[in-house]
Amino acid sequence: MSRIDLTGLDVRPSQVWGAVRLVPLVRAEPVPGLRLHREVYGGWGETRVDLDGRTAYTSYVPHGFVADWTGAGAEAAVYGTRIGSGATDGEERSGGGDARRSAPVAMPDLVPVRRLSRMVRRRRGTDGRVERRLRFLPLHLSLEGYLALHFGGPSVAWDDMSREAVRRGLSPRAEAAYAGWAVPGLAEALRVFELHPGQCGLLLYVADALAAAFVVPHPEDYRLLHPTLVEDLYGELVHQYAHYGAPVPEFTARIRDGAGGIRDLADLRAAARQQERAWAAAHDGVMARDLREAPYAFERVRRAGPFELYRFLPPFERSGREQHIGEVITDRKGRAAYLKTFRLSENQIRKGYLLQRLAGCDWHLGRTAEALGTSYAELVRRVRGAGLGALLDAHGVARRSREVQEG
Repeated sequence: MSRIDLTGLDVRPSQVWGAVRLVPLVRAEPVPGLRLHREVYGGWGETRVDLDGRTAYTSYVPHGFVADWTGAGAEAAVYGTRIGSGATDGEERSGGGDARRSAPVAMPDLVPVRRLSRMVRRRRGTDGRVERRLRFLPLHLSLEGYLALHFGGPSVAWDDMSREAVRRGLSPRAEAAYAGWAVPGLAEALRVFELHPGQCGLLLYVADALAAAFVVPHPEDYRLLHPTLVEDLYGELVHQYAHYGAPVPEFTARIRDGAGGIRDLADLRAAARQQERAWAAAHDGVMARDLREAPYAFERVRRAGPFELYRFLPPFERSGREQHIGEVITDRKGRAAYLKTFRLSENQIRKGYLLQRLAGCDWHLGRTAEALGTSYAELVRRVRGAGLGALLDAHGVARRSREVQEG
């Protein structure tokens, strides 16, 4: 599997509120055998997940999902909380770090840290036996995968690599995100949004740039989970587009009374459906093309009966195309039953791209510069510009730069 398969999900005409465009996704039939149930956490505040004996993921987690494939569940909901006074301007922060050697990323003025044992775990019933249910932390599962990208840092102590980076890797590593209620216009757009019959998902655009995709297996699940989009995480780029982007044009359908004419309601209905199909083709081929066509690196996290939970990373290509991280639950045919994505900023893409190229050249700056077709000095500038300056040893870089100039 290398691409996201949205087979079975049909696009409906978009709804617009200012710079926010919401595109509904509907299913003719719900995905059989899978529902999402609520997971209630007591209290507010920072959540810390111990990934192994040395590494922890720390963030604010607004809600958790439980995937249920027992076939007996009728309810479908999610727990939602509110961020307290500790968050500034709606900004949240997620971090991955060495639990023994570095402190969690700070969340000032919040209540004490809540600890969870895993990002994903099987649920147990009252009798202690493992149930056919799976708890996972939406978006944080994929963010942890991005933060763990080459987390170990340099494997060789080259002269121009920081000794601290060699000893500790990229610990702690942190990324900033914004809560949905801090994205201008999003809360109001979600409030006035009209749900379609059979709606199981949504594509969210800000200034007509795809910000996020959200898909669930059943319309009742979506009806209850729709309001939680305002509590999800969104990238810096989305936040900026919402602040500075102009209002986008609304969807309009123009039916012309041409040859043959519109003689009755059946003709009018057929013409309207033709306009819907034209909109869907234009949307899928242009607006959602990068999400659908990008080749992703999928990592299977857990099997859930006949379904599988994956998280994925983009190719980190410097092509100017949008790139997303996320998680997906697929059926036996690889079709998306559940999907949630997070759009990366240009700086986050550059960071992933450089980390992959450095790791591919065994963290040797000279060989990496040659592979990229650039100079040593330019590569150093790009590493620092991507926020990875802690990898470099200033004295070693200066000495190597003089040798390159002299040699």
